[in-house]
Amino acid sequence: MIRSRKIASALLTLAVAVAIILFLAFPARYSASVREGIMLWATSVLPATLPFLFLTALLTQQKLFARFTKLFSPVSEKIFGVSAAGACCMLISAVSGYPVGARTVLDLTTAGRLGDGEKFRTAVLSTTTGPAFLVGAVGFGMFRSAAAGWLLFGAHLVGVYSVGIFLRLRLHESPRTAPMPEKPPFTLSEILSNSVLSALCVGGAIAIFYAFGAMISDIGAALSLPQEITVVLRGLLEMTSGCSLLAATPSPLSLALCCFFITFGGLCVLVQQLAFLIPAGIRAPQFVLMKVIQGLVAAVCAFLFAWLFGF
Repeated sequence: MIRSRKIASALLTLAVAVAIILFLAFPARYSASVREGIMLWATSVLPATLPFLFLTALLTQQKLFARFTKLFSPVSEKIFGVSAAGACCMLISAVSGYPVGARTVLDLTTAGRLGDGEKFRTAVLSTTTGPAFLVGAVGFGMFRSAAAGWLLFGAHLVGVYSVGIFLRLRLHESPRTAPMPEKPPFTLSEILSNSVLSALCVGGAIAIFYAFGAMISDIGAALSLPQEITVVLRGLLEMTSGCSLLAATPSPLSLALCCFFITFGGLCVLVQQLAFLIPAGIRAPQFVLMKVIQGLVAAVCAFLFAWLFGF
């Protein structure tokens, strides 16, 4: 364990050093990439994300929300082993997309509405993307097919929720094993400022990893790496660019890889999610492992769906 940590630390240090050298050697090239990432965030991500961050944070602070969620308890506890509040996290995430689900997990944990026994399962189930991104941006925008987007969305949810059911069967704690005392709700100004800061955190991650993706492409070209390896590396780093490259040659395999990138999230999305989940008490290594497993299951489902429906 100690040796693996040392290896991981050495690899991270090497990657950071290479990134710094490239930034210093080609400042114009990668500063432009950062600007492109900021423009992508400002024009596509911010308008859709900020309202959801604000509205969901406001919703979870209401006493009526806590009472309403009790109606879902019998079903959510039996299937997924999470309370009704956890089920609402799942619904918000499936509609809004990441990182809104992760932020909602933090909000409900802070408010004392998620118990210790359900936080991890809720986090694993509530870190999904939404239909607007998959159908609009990936399906219609990249693969030129809204049907491909719905196929990816279905496979994505199957991968996420099937692993959630497996966790329910393996872990038998009650969803409310160690409920925390409810804290006073945030004021409206605190909710607004927290939402804006969360949106800025998302924008910073997108801008930085957009530049890192350009670095991977440049390194791949310099080393004459096969295009397939470059695509996979970019998708693991920043899933949007990986999906865009895969869409150039649509096939069941490209859809499967795309679904893995989307469900796993790539390092860029993982950083955004963990920025909210770690303060909620979620351990990063276990969470990342679950996202890898979910991504693999979703990729298999996407491949089978694409093969069955002739994509």
